[in-house]
Amino acid sequence: MSIQNSRIQPCLWFDDNLEEAAHFYTGIFPNSSIGHMSRYTDAGPGEPGTVMAGEFTLDGITFRGINGGPAFSFNEAISFSVSCKDQSEVDYYWDSLADGGEESVCGWLKDRFGLSWQIVPTRLYELVTDADPARAQAATKAMLGMRRIVVAELEAAVDAVT
Repeated sequence: MSIQNSRIQPCLWFDDNLEEAAHFYTGIFPNSSIGHMSRYTDAGPGEPGTVMAGEFTLDGITFRGINGGPAFSFNEAISFSVSCKDQSEVDYYWDSLADGGEESVCGWLKDRFGLSWQIVPTRLYELVTDADPARAQAATKAMLGMRRIVVAELEAAVDAVT
């Protein structure tokens, strides 16, 4: 069963910027779109015309969102991981999602809305699970010293193992 046919979907709590976030994210990921946005009417409780809840799809995965106010905010306990085929993809997603946000370590960042992302080249998985424990350890150690994951630096660390 694919996630878009699943009864389980991520639902994100925004303060009051769900619509802005939906535009931001759909501008970054391919195969993305903004779905229905429910807006407050004169019946309240929000200002008429402002978004109450909505849906957006990122690379084929549908997210629900609500503008729930400032009671809750995102933290690192929940993150979304983006698997990247090469350094070019790593750089694209890192630069796009970190714009207005905050870089962290080991391929993690927070976007401008405070949502955490892991931008991970598939090559990292291959290197940290190398059959040679010394090579795997070298890749892991190199990764732990990085913010954005740089494939060439990982491979150089692994190649330096004798």
